[in-house]
Amino acid sequence: MKVLVAVKRVVDYNVKVRVKADNTGVDLANVKMSMNPFCEIGVEEAIRLKEKGIATEVVAVSIGPTAAQEQLRTALALGADRAILVETAEELSSLAVAKLLKAVVDQEQPQLVMLGKQAIDSDNNQTGQMLGALTGYAQGTFASKVEVAGDKVNVIREIDGGLQTVTLNLPAIVTTDLRLNEPRYASLPNIMKAKKKPLETITPDSLGVSTASTVKTLKVEAPATRSAGIKVADVAQLVEKLKNEAKVI
Repeated sequence: MKVLVAVKRVVDYNVKVRVKADNTGVDLANVKMSMNPFCEIGVEEAIRLKEKGIATEVVAVSIGPTAAQEQLRTALALGADRAILVETAEELSSLAVAKLLKAVVDQEQPQLVMLGKQAIDSDNNQTGQMLGALTGYAQGTFASKVEVAGDKVNVIREIDGGLQTVTLNLPAIVTTDLRLNEPRYASLPNIMKAKKKPLETITPDSLGVSTASTVKTLKVEAPATRSAGIKVADVAQLVEKLKNEAKVI
């Protein structure tokens, strides 16, 4: 079974994001970039399926600038067999990413496609679902447990009301949630081996996909600064402030 895992290059989750002075976007100059944490979980799950003897090949794919090879090499160091970079400098919408991934899926013909449920930069939570619609594959989103049994995959999903178990016919798409697993760290020997693993670079044009977006970002602003809290002397003052200032009672 071939598993295709999508990974995204994002600002490291430990970095405080800053908005450009002209409000056109996020300032990425000299900012540490990493693999999206939810994508890391997807890579880890694919590798575990290979270690169990269920998956025979794990292919990592990323869409982005040349620098995204760094995140693909990380995936290779974690245990992926080979990688594909769809190289583009454009800022892509979720639909454009889903179209590019569909073209890669059509070429690679994987039995299982794994994506993070969302990226921590845009927080859209759309690409997996859009890819499912474009491919017609069954999809299990927000997965907290994945079990492959023959030509089916059982996915336990995290939903508002608790947990939901679905059975999907392969090929299928799974988007990963936080509680699915805890990603491993890449060892130094594996990091060195990853440099020799195959990494193919292609372009959207070679896939025959138009990445033109119908969505335009008009302005990016930082969240409003929270005001400092205050201490009240007694319950009566608390009630008065909740009633007259906060107006919540």
